[in-house]
Amino acid sequence: MSPQAKRFPRGCVASPHYLASAAGLAALAEGGNALDAAIATNLTLGVVASYMCGYGGDLFTIIYKDGTLYAYNGSGRSSANATLDAARAAIGSDVMPPRGPHTVTVPGAVEAWFTLLDRFGTRSFDQLARTPIRYARDGFPLTNYGRNAVRGSAPIFQNEWAAQWRSIYGGVEDVLVQSELARTIEWLCEDGPDAYYRGPIAEAIASTLQAFGALIDQDDLANHHGDWVEPISSTYRDRTIYEFPPNSQGFAALEALNIVEGLELGAPESVDRHHVLIEAMKLALADRETHCTDGEHMKLHVSELISKEWADERRRDVDLQRASTPAPGRAAVGGTIYLCAADDDGMLVSLIQSNYAGYGSGVTVPGWGINLQNRGAFFSLDPGHVNVIAPSKRTMHTLMPAMAFKGDDPWLVFGSMGGDGQAQTHLQVFDRIIDDGRDIQDAITAPRWVVSPNDWSVTLESRFPAEVLSGLAARGHDVRAVDSYDNGMGHAHAIELIDGGYACATDPRAEGAAVGL
Repeated sequence: MSPQAKRFPRGCVASPHYLASAAGLAALAEGGNALDAAIATNLTLGVVASYMCGYGGDLFTIIYKDGTLYAYNGSGRSSANATLDAARAAIGSDVMPPRGPHTVTVPGAVEAWFTLLDRFGTRSFDQLARTPIRYARDGFPLTNYGRNAVRGSAPIFQNEWAAQWRSIYGGVEDVLVQSELARTIEWLCEDGPDAYYRGPIAEAIASTLQAFGALIDQDDLANHHGDWVEPISSTYRDRTIYEFPPNSQGFAALEALNIVEGLELGAPESVDRHHVLIEAMKLALADRETHCTDGEHMKLHVSELISKEWADERRRDVDLQRASTPAPGRAAVGGTIYLCAADDDGMLVSLIQSNYAGYGSGVTVPGWGINLQNRGAFFSLDPGHVNVIAPSKRTMHTLMPAMAFKGDDPWLVFGSMGGDGQAQTHLQVFDRIIDDGRDIQDAITAPRWVVSPNDWSVTLESRFPAEVLSGLAARGHDVRAVDSYDNGMGHAHAIELIDGGYACATDPRAEGAAVGL
């Protein structure tokens, strides 16, 4: 029997950790709305899944309320001092490092939480922060997933700038206590975002980074702001898909769907079907490498990239019998959480938040327990690259929350972690739900693949039929099989609006829960 989504009549939450989903459900049960539940879930994830997200990362969200879509870009920027020459001199190289102090951009999530609550929330930050404070101060039991995250990160974080990370996480096997992080959350409850961007936390972040030669200073933190933006959209069959605009890679999913829409797909789960999806995704990822950066620095407007005319041109490069090899780009890793929430009044929240790669840069702020993100690692130090570093610039982001409509009515809240795999998961899950009519839980649980843009290899879960793997290889794909439920495929979650309420689904590749009332 195919897996089925859980049904809830009044509201629901899905996230990649069961403790966080429970915190979101508690916010709903106490009378909070979907935004309250989403923030409660995110604040808790920042403690219990600090290896994927947290108080030193960025946030993007799309919200539906009373017939209107809203989107908030809570991502930070490079230092105002980050000219190309200054960045190269500070780093001592013409290539961005993957971790460390020079990869830190201003964290945007904290400002976003308060801005979102001010506009849409019915509960205060301190009300929603009680559970994460308790887990941070008193500890919580690590799951196998969390334990493996600590073990896997330890060999990476052996540099001087990771000493504080080692003091908190090194050797932890059972109960994780983050007392310094509890202090941070308590200060936020007392003094709000000013403590983080203009007060003692800002001073600690800046001094920690500058001690290791980074360019970010207190003015960069004080000048941070997020932005309300317009979602971008395109149609696929009879649905309208809304994604996040650049600096998000959200357009890549829309472009791939547009390309696929004009091709013969073949039978569900066939070699023909997956070859077409993979080839469309390659083209969209190649365009991401060429065009995607801070929206204010885009040389080609995103409206062109998501147009049907653009897809018509790109579709000509799809060979239905042979794998293509576009110019390779850079691969983006996954270290992210996606969550979604809905309430009894029809408010919907699609939210994604991240440190970028696991614990992020590896720089943890002493006294405050904040793991600073390494989003700046995706900047280029090549002056000819679209995503070249520049003062106060947002880097290209993999984060991409989504929603979809049937006609004028919201239909699906959806997203996934997974770096490069995020747009690819959007494509595969939308295809299975829209083209094949599958239940949202079945579509999420089904085997997935991920294409790597740096060499165009295709990694597939071993649950695919053998003829799919061999058939793709016969068409020239560099096929690599992995475990049945591989973390590299991302963690997708979804809420579908149905008669009588909601259907809610969570990814079996995570340790999450879909819960509701």
